[in-house]
Amino acid sequence: SLIYLEGYLYIVYIFPAYLKHQAADTTPIQCACIYCVCVFLGVCTVYVRYKQVQALISAFTEFSLQTLNYVGFLLGVFSSVGICVVANFQKTDMMSMHLFGAGMTFGPGALYILVQTGLSYRMQPRFHGTDILWARTAIGVWCLISIIILFVSSLMMYDEMPGVEVATKLHWSPGEKGYLAHQVSAGAEWSLGLSFICFFFTYIRDFQKISLRVQPILQCNHLYSYPLYEDREPIHHGEHSPLLAGNI
Repeated sequence: SLIYLEGYLYIVYIFPAYLKHQAADTTPIQCACIYCVCVFLGVCTVYVRYKQVQALISAFTEFSLQTLNYVGFLLGVFSSVGICVVANFQKTDMMSMHLFGAGMTFGPGALYILVQTGLSYRMQPRFHGTDILWARTAIGVWCLISIIILFVSSLMMYDEMPGVEVATKLHWSPGEKGYLAHQVSAGAEWSLGLSFICFFFTYIRDFQKISLRVQPILQCNHLYSYPLYEDREPIHHGEHSPLLAGNI
């Protein structure tokens, strides 16, 4: 359900807003609230994956698997938080923070895919088959190609428009220098984001085999903070106990 909802928000709200922005050539997309919801869902997805792998490999004493799982969890959290930074610092307001958030999203996000693909390689054929490994490998290659296209097209865009603040430029016209490179760069950026969502889709069948719950554990049998009640023994009433209220 987490993954379905996250994909729904990206495809139904964020991606159409991006297409409208590119077609109308207007101000940056204002959907920070939806982005923050995606951040929450992303962190939840990363956490569930971490706990599932932790439970599966708990019987193994191999330290490298546990380290990979923990590193993957941290990378996933950093990438999700980066989305929040991108959403709340528009490039027209604070360009440096916007770029920092983008790097925080795409860098750790790509490394997260790499780490999880490596985990899948180490965990097969004991825990799953090679089909899911190949699926995650293909998405990892897709992510890598998107990064390369984004990097190359961005360099071409800056090279074609010397002396222009490309990062803060909002209005682009067909036929203008750097227009094609700008479109390719923007498309590669969102293709990269879509590859992250598709990678989460590979968790759907895995998450159908795990349930998480919150179990309360009482540290004492009262809610007082006075030392007088620290060693208070629990009172068990029986059928002969008087029906009286407690002392005041």
